[in-house]
Amino acid sequence: MGFAPQQSEQSVIEVASLTGKRDLATAGGAASGGATFDRSNPITGEIASRAPAASVDDAVAAVNAAAAAFPAWSALGPTERRTRLLRAADLLEQRAPEFSARMASELGATLAWSGFNVHVAAQMLREAAALTTQIKGEVIPSDVPGSLAMAVRQPVGVVLSIAPWNAPVILGIRAMAVPLACGNTVVFKASEMCPATHHLIGQVMHEAGLGDGIVSVLTHAPRDASAIVEAMVAHPAVKRINFTGSTHVGRIVAELAARHLKPVVLELGGKAPMLVLNDADLDDAVNAAVFGAFANQGQICMSTERILVDEKVADTFAQKFVAKARALPCGDPRSDNVVLGSVVDLSTVKRVRRLIDDATSHGAKLLLGGESNGTLMPAVVVDFVTPEMEIFREESFGPSVSITRFKNDEEAIRLANQSEYGLAAAVFSRNIPRALGIALQIQSGICHINSSTVHDEAQMPFGGVKGSGYGRFGGNASIHEFTELRWITVQTTPRQYPF
Repeated sequence: MGFAPQQSEQSVIEVASLTGKRDLATAGGAASGGATFDRSNPITGEIASRAPAASVDDAVAAVNAAAAAFPAWSALGPTERRTRLLRAADLLEQRAPEFSARMASELGATLAWSGFNVHVAAQMLREAAALTTQIKGEVIPSDVPGSLAMAVRQPVGVVLSIAPWNAPVILGIRAMAVPLACGNTVVFKASEMCPATHHLIGQVMHEAGLGDGIVSVLTHAPRDASAIVEAMVAHPAVKRINFTGSTHVGRIVAELAARHLKPVVLELGGKAPMLVLNDADLDDAVNAAVFGAFANQGQICMSTERILVDEKVADTFAQKFVAKARALPCGDPRSDNVVLGSVVDLSTVKRVRRLIDDATSHGAKLLLGGESNGTLMPAVVVDFVTPEMEIFREESFGPSVSITRFKNDEEAIRLANQSEYGLAAAVFSRNIPRALGIALQIQSGICHINSSTVHDEAQMPFGGVKGSGYGRFGGNASIHEFTELRWITVQTTPRQYPF
């Protein structure tokens, strides 16, 4: 059963198990004990999906299945791995209407956002497919006569991948595509906020020939998340972990992985600054800022949450920005003409309201927004924000953005770096050398000049610094994360030893 975006009635999406555990698959997709959990539609409150509530034993079984599948998958030639990943990309695009229905039902996502998710995710699969023949080593000169010394990259084993709900297809595919291309098997822990959406990714991967333990999808009730993650991280077969989510949970995952001496890639929270210099093209900057702040209701790790504007152009910028933001249509995402749909739940509404109240009580000016209809929130713009206000420091993860004014480039750099986060940033200026000089001083893993903070391409090294995590997804950088670099020598002539 599915959810048709144009209909007013909603049916429950039933989710089966895709853990690679054969007794689960043949038993109709139930978790052990038959436990299930429900995810509700954030707008209507009705049940959107019902999924197996895996136990710790189910999680261990999924890892065991991945470990059993690893020898054959890692030994498979790169061309066959590439073929299956390309097939998955095609199948993903074919299932775009189903992804849209599930994202609308579970998350209140707009049609545009779900379509963008599928498009980018398919490109990630195709980029990963291209990497199967790019996993290279090198020959290193040795001081030992007759020694052929090589640095060789090999797959590591089972990769535990944990992705969030906010860009469920993009981040779900990103969590598994390159690990698979490198010859690893993957256990994918689905988000409890969108089990049906993440389950559909698993179905696509299985149909593409990546089943039988190569990709396992594990769904679980929210209350069981900690125990399940702890059990899988501790499992000897799990050799790498990648996690995308909040900085708070990322720290917990990092500490747990460190306890078992296992490498982890973390892509965490953000509070992306966009710097608008006094010589910027203001119309261009406004367009980028509106997109960066309000795409997917601001529920993106790269969302433009802080706009830093030179005081000489701040009034003009704010006027243009508010006019464009006010015109964004907000409403039920089942309508085709909506830009701002639903936030994920009422906690987002409460958090944004709290940040607004704190800012305005300390002298900030609310230029736009502030009211919501349930989880449907219009754009929020707060001006004259200072670093002492919570909205300057705390990630809102909602459709809200603050404007802070600066006097010179040095102050702009200081304000940009005055954050625990360091994922994405942007600088707008007609003077490219000036903008580049500033970009090089911003403490972030990503910085765009004259472009939005929200920008992702599969081949680029994506990741942050400081509280935004460490490690990189994407392209050749991710090969480093999901392979083991080994030193191997071949002694081609008899070696002389000192005794």
